[in-house]
Amino acid sequence: MRRELKRRSAIEPTIGHMKADGRLDRNFLLGHVGDAINALLVAAGHNLRLILAKLTLWRAFIKAALTVLMVKLNTSPDLPTARRSII
Repeated sequence: MRRELKRRSAIEPTIGHMKADGRLDRNFLLGHVGDAINALLVAAGHNLRLILAKLTLWRAFIKAALTVLMVKLNTSPDLPTARRSII
């Protein structure tokens, strides 16, 4: 019983967000099939938002790592410095 209550308390905020952000509060589709389709579309949209958020974090991490790598490559004392010509 306690485990079910923990699971419920974890799911309720997700459903609340889907109602507010995913427009689950209003269904414009007809009948029971429309209810099921609407719920599936909202869940798919919610999952896509989560995936995009994680991809954004990965993009920021890779960009920061590449920036650090480029700085290390440009300031290495072993490499000759590049000469810039002023035109």
